Amino acid sequence: MPTNMPDRFQVTKTDEETVLDYLQDESASGKLLGETLDDLQNDSRDVRNVEENQKSSIDPNLYLYDDDLETRPHISTFISSIANYENTIPAATDPDAKPPPPSARMGTLIGVFLPCIQNIFGVILFIRLTWVVGTAGAVCGFLIVLTCCCVTMLTAISMSAIATNGVVPAGGSYFMISRSLGPEFGGAVGMLFYTGTTLAAAMYIVGAVEIVLTYMAPWASIFGDFTKDAEAMYNNFRVYGSLLLCFMGLIVFLGVKFVNKFATVALACVIFSIIAVYIGIFDNIHGNEKLYLCVLGKRLLKDIPIENCTKEDPILVDMYCPDRKCDDYYLNNNVTKVKGIKGLASGVFYDNIMPSFLEKGQFISYGRNSVDIENIGSQSYNQIMADITTSFTLLIGIFFPSVTGIMAGSNRSGDLADAQKSIPIGTICAILTTSTVYLTSVLFFAGTVDNLLLRDKYGQSIGGKLVVANIAWPNQWVILIGSFLSTLGAGLQSLTGAPRLLQAIAKDEIIPFLAPFAKSSNRGEPVRALLLTIVICQCGILLGNVDLLAPLLSMFFLMCYGFVNLACAVQTLLRTPNWRPRFKFYHWSLSLIGLTLCISVMIMTSWYFALIAMGMAIVIYKYIEYRGAEKEWGDGIRGMALTAARYSLQRLEEGPPHTKNWRPQILVLSKLNENLLPKYRKIFSFATQLKAGKGLTICVSVIKGDHTKIANKAVDAKTTLRKYMTDEKVKGFCDVLVAQEIGEGLSSVIQTIGLGGMKPNTVIIGWPYSWRQEGRYSWKTFIQTVRTVAACHMALIVPKGINFYPESNHKIGGNIDIWWIVHDGGLLMLLPFLLKQHRTWRNCKLRIFTVAQIEDNSIQMKKDLKTFLYHLRIEADVEVVEMNNSDISAYTYERTLMMEQRNQMLRALGLNKKENSKVDTQNEEKRNSIQSDGAESTEASDLRTNKDESTEKPDVNIKSSAKPDEFNVRRMHTAIKLNEVIIEKSQDAQLVIMNLPGPPREVRAERESNYMEFLEVLTEGLEKVLMVRGGGREVITIYS
Repeated sequence: MPTNMPDRFQVTKTDEETVLDYLQDESASGKLLGETLDDLQNDSRDVRNVEENQKSSIDPNLYLYDDDLETRPHISTFISSIANYENTIPAATDPDAKPPPPSARMGTLIGVFLPCIQNIFGVILFIRLTWVVGTAGAVCGFLIVLTCCCVTMLTAISMSAIATNGVVPAGGSYFMISRSLGPEFGGAVGMLFYTGTTLAAAMYIVGAVEIVLTYMAPWASIFGDFTKDAEAMYNNFRVYGSLLLCFMGLIVFLGVKFVNKFATVALACVIFSIIAVYIGIFDNIHGNEKLYLCVLGKRLLKDIPIENCTKEDPILVDMYCPDRKCDDYYLNNNVTKVKGIKGLASGVFYDNIMPSFLEKGQFISYGRNSVDIENIGSQSYNQIMADITTSFTLLIGIFFPSVTGIMAGSNRSGDLADAQKSIPIGTICAILTTSTVYLTSVLFFAGTVDNLLLRDKYGQSIGGKLVVANIAWPNQWVILIGSFLSTLGAGLQSLTGAPRLLQAIAKDEIIPFLAPFAKSSNRGEPVRALLLTIVICQCGILLGNVDLLAPLLSMFFLMCYGFVNLACAVQTLLRTPNWRPRFKFYHWSLSLIGLTLCISVMIMTSWYFALIAMGMAIVIYKYIEYRGAEKEWGDGIRGMALTAARYSLQRLEEGPPHTKNWRPQILVLSKLNENLLPKYRKIFSFATQLKAGKGLTICVSVIKGDHTKIANKAVDAKTTLRKYMTDEKVKGFCDVLVAQEIGEGLSSVIQTIGLGGMKPNTVIIGWPYSWRQEGRYSWKTFIQTVRTVAACHMALIVPKGINFYPESNHKIGGNIDIWWIVHDGGLLMLLPFLLKQHRTWRNCKLRIFTVAQIEDNSIQMKKDLKTFLYHLRIEADVEVVEMNNSDISAYTYERTLMMEQRNQMLRALGLNKKENSKVDTQNEEKRNSIQSDGAESTEASDLRTNKDESTEKPDVNIKSSAKPDEFNVRRMHTAIKLNEVIIEKSQDAQLVIMNLPGPPREVRAERESNYMEFLEVLTEGLEKVLMVRGGGREVITIYS
């Protein structure tokens, strides 16, 4: 340890002589000086001894932060308290019960990928995809699937950004949007998502009934032959769907465990069925002789055994030639047999390239010839007709439910071992997998199956068989049973999830009329929400048609996905400080493209269904926004703008902002020189870099004087201040205050600046570099400002070495080192992140250093700190510094002694001035009381005599202990030791950020001067330092 101190810390002989000369000249209070110094020293030591006993537990290496450690935790304490956080609300437990074993945390495969696969693959894949391919053709079918997959992929990218922006408790899109866009959007989207999930359950139930009645047990129809009457088929679906809904609702009510276990079976069925289809496609590469179609001319026929498929067959003759009068189309065309499964090698793909859209009532036939597709006669005989009018947009709406289900991973975020890693990877991989399956299925179906069979929606031409089931290997029952069980499982999952989502919305209390649905049964089940879900689901089942249900629920999912993209775009464009997604492969333009696609698909698919969904969202949004609130509208556009501004300010003032919305609203206190120019120009550029062009900045200067006399100077100073702000591109406001005292003026500014909720929460003040030279107690203004900022619960930033800070148009590289000693709300973590948003600091790397106390486990502390930074989405190198509890060096004692001697001399100067002023005042009062005859009072004469004697016999004694005060020594030891470590680790850093120790609680000149000396020692040898002190609230969070 070196023993020589820098010159600026030494008290020279010249300084001592100057002080002694002054004391001899001002000798009126010479005797009082020695006594007063003794008393003050004794009182000071008594107070310090008490404080030492109370704070003996403080680490000697951190004694400078002892006042902070009483109210703000040391980093090791803070990190250990949040290292093993829980991101879900703990359930009520029996205190006498044995603790349950820790729940297994799921990884990417089990927790995200497979649930997404199960939810994405659904009934549409098995009962509608072949029909979509046949109707739209290979090209348009491929575009339909690709469009739907692009919507979900872009939404998944946006969702991944939101989901990795902190810890997302279970709640899926509702939680993410409500916490990103507010309760109004969250409530609207939550209800849309709930409605879509409920209608999806209805679609799955109707699809399951269709599989059973149409392909497995057509004899179970209770309304006659549904192949000849579509209404009979829909009535069957309604009756059996209602019965199945009651059965499934009972299962959900009685046993959710069964639903969760059945999900595994359903997933296995889906995967095995898809594998069976792929095997069957390649097994039938040269076609299949088992399946033939009967075709009249170019029209597809039904209800005719393939062995009777000849023009002379009595069945066809009797049908087309009743009363000896034959149908013209029958007479002019032949009856032929066509192979249904032709195989990839047949070249049938070229026949399925072009679309074959039809209107309702037109015949399914080869080509677009009107003679073949138009029904000129009054009867359709056994020719298959289109049951709905088809178009490219309608098919998008029908197919889109096949790609929903991407939220399954985010809904389980509370059960994931690493949600921020698993959700993006699992969801995107699931979408890529399912998209690959869908896109290849389009091409394989178009290259394997005859066009007429592809367009036969219900398989009536092949005896009511499922087309995709007849492709599969080894036989159709694999697909029939697998599709039925998987559809049933998806329906059960929807009936299980929808009531819980509704209950979550009700518990948030943002929609008052949903309050009754927030209650649970004794078993914790949302019974009321389940009953409402069953009622809504029953309404969907009464539609009785998958082709009607699919576009309707597509609207609700598209609205939900659109809001997810909107949330990501808004957060990215606003650049809120809390927006730090760990998932980096996102961009606001991708989110806007996803939003545009969602809206476009909605309008193209069904504009009236889109209006229903949008109307529902707007009604819920307005209801949440204005419930209980009175609308206020001014006259004209300006009046409306003023009202909106006033309304916004009033809402901002309702309470402090949430931690996620906290951002530094900066108040820059700029010191002016004699020419009324800002002394430190770069303090403005630093404010610009910190805000990155965002948020509120107010720059204020204080001039000493009488406002009535120097008002013009204040105006000129404000103009200059505005010019500096413009040159440094500071977006905000400026003002100049004239006050009798600079300190009082700064205090008034800090307390009153701002309007309503738009008040600054962070103060930037320059370091008083010449605090030793600017006269007696020149540091008082700085320390008074620090105390005022703390009393107002505002954050404080003190840049030291501001002239060395980079310009805003420069780019620098290197390290930003953060020395995190005590936790004061996380501002130390947030500031470097905000600086890196600016181009000047963007290429810098963050390094975080923290000091381990004697009892700390440095290895575990480093691990916990890395975990904390991971959840904060902040990339930084971490190092835990172990400071040995070394003995206090002689250099520390010498430095402390010099500091105390300097304080004693300054105090002597102050006491002399004070005593002389007191004596002069007493003499003046006595002179005013002299009688008219000129006689003086005895007391006044004694005072003058005492003064003369004091002048003749000066008795000055500046006492300084040979051993410095232990209280100061320990603080100086902290400053020196920390400075040594910081110099060793961060000598070459572009910026060093550290905690600003709290000012002394006692308003005493000696303590305040020592405090400034400690800060000088702490930052000695560092070129650019940023000292930070939080405002007493959390400004950064690990949660989304």
